[in-house]
Amino acid sequence: MRKDLNMRKGKMIAQGAHASIAFLTRHATIDGHTLQTNLRNPEEVAEWMTKGFTKICLSVDSEDDLDRIYQQAIEDGLNATLITDSGLTEFGGVPTKTCCAIGPNSNEEIDRITKDLKLL
Repeated sequence: MRKDLNMRKGKMIAQGAHASIAFLTRHATIDGHTLQTNLRNPEEVAEWMTKGFTKICLSVDSEDDLDRIYQQAIEDGLNATLITDSGLTEFGGVPTKTCCAIGPNSNEEIDRITKDLKLL
């Protein structure tokens, strides 16, 4: 989550919520009662979904930092989704990158990228 935007708490929560389910809305569908995904790690996704939806919110200081973290996750082959707010309620009508989601993936894979980030 970008700290430099000084988002209201409610806005931050909404952006984090978008990020936390982004992989489902962008990479998965429900066929009957079966999860169908085009993700590379369906076993890790299934484990995440059945064992409590673990989430951690970390912060970056700038859009450049957000882009770097997101690109590193993509290059490492992790599930990652960049969230861009439409700017209708904040940011003066300008679409703005607010946060990204990484995962579900193994903790070790995610930690390689996020280990130096601070908790929000």
